[in-house]
Amino acid sequence: MVNVGIIGAGRIGRVHVESICTQVANAKVKMLADPFMTEETAAWAKDMGVAGVTKDYKEILADPEIDAVLICSSTDTHSPISVEAIHAGKHVFCEKPIDHDVEKIQEVIEALKNSNVKYQVGFNRRFDHNFEAVWAAVAQGKIGDPQIIKVTSRDPKPPCAEYVKVSGGMFLDMTIHDFDMVRFLAGCNAEEVYVQAAVLVDPAIGEAGDVDTAVITLKMENGAIAVIDNSRKAVYGYDQRAEVFGSAGMVATSNDTSSLAVISNAEGVTGEKPLYFFLERYMAAYAKEIKCFIEAIEKDTETPLGVMDGLEPVLMGLAAKKSFEEHRPVKISELRK
Repeated sequence: MVNVGIIGAGRIGRVHVESICTQVANAKVKMLADPFMTEETAAWAKDMGVAGVTKDYKEILADPEIDAVLICSSTDTHSPISVEAIHAGKHVFCEKPIDHDVEKIQEVIEALKNSNVKYQVGFNRRFDHNFEAVWAAVAQGKIGDPQIIKVTSRDPKPPCAEYVKVSGGMFLDMTIHDFDMVRFLAGCNAEEVYVQAAVLVDPAIGEAGDVDTAVITLKMENGAIAVIDNSRKAVYGYDQRAEVFGSAGMVATSNDTSSLAVISNAEGVTGEKPLYFFLERYMAAYAKEIKCFIEAIEKDTETPLGVMDGLEPVLMGLAAKKSFEEHRPVKISELRK
């Protein structure tokens, strides 16, 4: 049994508490930490089976019975808490992104050197059954050499402007998942990024200094060309699709829906909308990524997404921001430290 401490009791922290307590048989949440811990949250945690709660995450790092920590706190705390946890000898699962600052990610990389700590980054979409099937088809050579990769990612509603101001911007907050997915499906890193973007959904997002609509093209190391299209608002629900076209065929996946029922009548042919948002779409993926993390600890194997998998999408996001600001293609090499 792996004893886990979870740092951060917000939305994603609660997702991991629920998935571990209900779906991960070989792990136990011993402690949940949040500086804004309320009586209501503490009671909820107790009902879920969490042994204890605290407002100070350092209690988790100091507890010799806790083997691993999940860092689900605000983005600006991810890299410093990662370093502290590594020095404390705790295995680390860190929600994306590790940091928006490449130098701070390098500090985590340095801390991991000569340590026995397992480190996994939370790009949950790799564990979604649809995207796993696309990846498997590519990895098994069923479509030949990848030539064109397309990823569509559109949220059902835009975030508030206050969130936008602290999120790091769309490329480092939303598109970062798509950057990771392109790497996953291509089986390699990106070399160059070019962006066309605009504010077409909510003027307040533009006033906060961000964009809400984008088309991003990438040149991959294996020669493939990738295209990502993003929107902060799809009125029909959470739009999450991918396609890989190759020298010997093509593989694609559609959205998950609540059912596959299709109604055909005199008014037309209609089906279900996509599942509404990421909690509905990806709950099983959240559980599976933690199962893989715990398995890596128990079997002393590599985690499926290591610290370098956390670095590359951030480099891609920074390159996308630079491309948009400077109206030119940007090589990833320009951002490497």
